[in-house]
Amino acid sequence: MKPKKLLTKCNELLWNIFFGGLMAILPITLTVAIFNTSIKMIVSWLEPFRRIIPLTFLQAVPYAEVFCAIGFVFVIGSLYNYFVLDSIIHKLEHLVKQIPLVRLVYSGIKQLVKVFGSQEKLSFQRVVLVHFPRPGVYSIGFITSQLSPAIAPDPSIIFYTVFIPTTPNPTSGFCIVVPENELISTNLNSQEAMTIVISGGIIQPEN
Repeated sequence: MKPKKLLTKCNELLWNIFFGGLMAILPITLTVAIFNTSIKMIVSWLEPFRRIIPLTFLQAVPYAEVFCAIGFVFVIGSLYNYFVLDSIIHKLEHLVKQIPLVRLVYSGIKQLVKVFGSQEKLSFQRVVLVHFPRPGVYSIGFITSQLSPAIAPDPSIIFYTVFIPTTPNPTSGFCIVVPENELISTNLNSQEAMTIVISGGIIQPEN
């Protein structure tokens, strides 16, 4: 074998080994990096907690402000669920809703928190395929609710609201209204469907 061809083969072999190793460690390193960055960001946001912690020994505890913030949230949650804080929160919300610009922002965030934080039922009831953005092209969608007959295009037909997430950022997307007979059911769960959307179809369910 000629030296030039041998050198090319060696380069290809070394590259394949390096690329294989990189692909093996990349998921875990990126995961660690993301969590590390997130923790540092949260700690920087909670730095004022460390300054108001009265006990000296707590100030020497790493990430003490994080634990104090978690405890503070639990206290607020307990007061909200079992004591009089509920009525106070509602009064504050009523006051906030009187401010024109703030009212729009707060109402939107409150609705998002209510939808994604609901523990009573799944926000995404079912994963379906729909013709979107044109007939013959299918998009993955999530049924969010059944449309009220009072606002349906045809009260005699059952319509559903479907959320179509965008790739690679599924927090944005389209909310469309689709008649029941145009929905194509799938056996995907929400996590599998989101994985397909975020990866642009590269990662698909094993089943």
